[in-house]
Amino acid sequence: MTLLNTILLQAAAGGSWSGMIMIIAMIAIFYFFMIRPQQKKQKEIRKAREAMKSGDKVVTAGGIYGRIKEVKETTFIVEIAAGVTIKIDKGSVYPTVEDATAQK
Repeated sequence: MTLLNTILLQAAAGGSWSGMIMIIAMIAIFYFFMIRPQQKKQKEIRKAREAMKSGDKVVTAGGIYGRIKEVKETTFIVEIAAGVTIKIDKGSVYPTVEDATAQK
């Protein structure tokens, strides 16, 4: 009876380590395939926003295309038509596809 208990306890202890290793492996997989690429993409977008200057073509998060007229600390003044400007937060502006390919 004690031999059976000992064997069962050892099996349970060994099983918990393998379960723990499996959980750590899953966390590592999530980090390298989901979290890290997203952080890298956000860093690239942030660098692109910091590099934007007057005259660059942009698109807003709402889908409005325009050209940067003025750069302020936290906002852009974007001209969307001749004589029509809007003030947009820097976090809502992305470079257009044409400008992004031209910069590379």
